[in-house]
Amino acid sequence: TGTLLSHLVTAQEGGAGTRGAGQQTDDMRLHYLTNTQVTCNDGTAAGFYLKEFRGSRRWLLFLEGGWCCYSRETCDYRYQNIPRLMSSSGWPETKRGSGILSSQAEENPHWHNANIVFIPYCSSDVWSVTSYLSLLSAEYNFMGSLIIREVIKDLIPKGIKQAKVVMLSGSSAGGTGVLLNIERVASQLQQLGAEAQVRGLVDSGWFLESKQQRSPNCPETVSCSPEDAIKIGLRLWNGVVPDRCRQLFKRGEEWKCFFGHRLYSTLTSPVFIVQWLFDEEQLRVENIYIGGQSMSEEQWQYIQNLGLELKNSLRDVTAVFAPSCLSHTLITKSNWTNFQVRGTSLPRALQCWDRSLEAIRNNRTPAKGCPFHLLDTCQWPQCNPTCPALVDKTTQQELTLLQMLVAMGLDLQRLGLDPQGDADSLVSMVRNGG
Repeated sequence: TGTLLSHLVTAQEGGAGTRGAGQQTDDMRLHYLTNTQVTCNDGTAAGFYLKEFRGSRRWLLFLEGGWCCYSRETCDYRYQNIPRLMSSSGWPETKRGSGILSSQAEENPHWHNANIVFIPYCSSDVWSVTSYLSLLSAEYNFMGSLIIREVIKDLIPKGIKQAKVVMLSGSSAGGTGVLLNIERVASQLQQLGAEAQVRGLVDSGWFLESKQQRSPNCPETVSCSPEDAIKIGLRLWNGVVPDRCRQLFKRGEEWKCFFGHRLYSTLTSPVFIVQWLFDEEQLRVENIYIGGQSMSEEQWQYIQNLGLELKNSLRDVTAVFAPSCLSHTLITKSNWTNFQVRGTSLPRALQCWDRSLEAIRNNRTPAKGCPFHLLDTCQWPQCNPTCPALVDKTTQQELTLLQMLVAMGLDLQRLGLDPQGDADSLVSMVRNGG
């Protein structure tokens, strides 16, 4: 069972580096929820980390990722191997934010001076459970969406009711959690009388259904496809999907609302999608490990097709940043400002989106030349020069894509690639439908 679970734990511990002793205020501090009935899987108190920026009316809430567990066996495995995703007993008192969670202006140009809230993931339900019903499953508590609700209640004395903008963000399963919870958060804040505009930022949480045929009942000895895991998990957790999406599908098909390309069009809050076109987790689901063991020609073909499919699924998304790279998660990387699509970085694209939303809100015409619909046009993995480097898992060496393919046993000449490995041969191969 372990492979998918262990790989889908995307630890957002990004390397922000140490800073001078005089600046210890950068740390976010742990607060446990006031409502002690809302807990992690094992019954320990759930909570959040907060770095206040006094006087700021911008709030950034971040949902941590880490896939899910969907059966007694997978939950037991998770509890033994990654206890922090099911229990708060080992959480540190403070946490240092990196990327968009950093309070350093050079690392985080447009959000460093916001109130920053990191919500650790300890419910294993893709943030989907809205009621205490899950307690009936006895072994573990599942309360993901409830945790978000209680965090917002606990932020009222800190000033979230006065917020102008509340950005609900998250990576991986946390990104899917944003899609599932954005409307709930918007209506909760509205009921509190807040004027805030609620927005979503989804990082690496836009998955496509698996293409592989697997056994229909998904035996516990093999890793389930994401769809099967969600189908089985929904019953275990008593998870709830947003109403408007649920109405699109017949009973028993609620799991489809966990997939962004099906859920997105039902949302009314503005959402920005950040997605590598060759997401490593999407590939791992198909048992393709970049820099791992071997790769077949079919798998290489699958990788190329994935980029096209992901791009097509994002065509109608208003605000999107999708580089043609092999990676997973982006917004909490300390070098997140380095990645670009068509010459625009993600922080810049988010600023453009921000300005456009402000303009629309004030009945003004959004500025021209400030883009936030950024899909890479080049077709193959790593064709964007700003992509994160590929690293060979055994030697820890940085390799080019072609070197990596050779290391994984692919015959480049058979694929029509130049073994000397210049980008031009990739270009011609892609043009010729290689």
